[in-house]
Amino acid sequence: QVQLVESGGGLVQAGGSLTLSCAASGRTFSTLAMGWFRQAPGKERQFVAASNWSGRSTVYADSVKGRFTIARDNAESTVYLQMSSLKPEDTAVYYCAADRKVVLTTSPEYWGQGTQVTVSS
Repeated sequence: QVQLVESGGGLVQAGGSLTLSCAASGRTFSTLAMGWFRQAPGKERQFVAASNWSGRSTVYADSVKGRFTIARDNAESTVYLQMSSLKPEDTAVYYCAADRKVVLTTSPEYWGQGTQVTVSS
């Protein structure tokens, strides 16, 4: 079993930056593929970014490419989502996700509780 706890959400002005953190426990972190999803009000949950177990391979949704960076610290069992040039359309609940695989699947096995990010215009 894997437990994921997100933190770092909040209110930020458009153009600003925010870094989300996700602390994992319950399994050797370096064996997990990690990622972030988000869900805006009235919309389906969508993929944001993912990292393979080592962090050397990352992938991003087109909507955040060049603005968001996913990074992981295997020694601290934590994955981060560094968000910059934030836009109002980035407003959503952001969820950390994990899979016991080399790469994250489209339906991760483990989820955090979510953290709210609100970007004001």
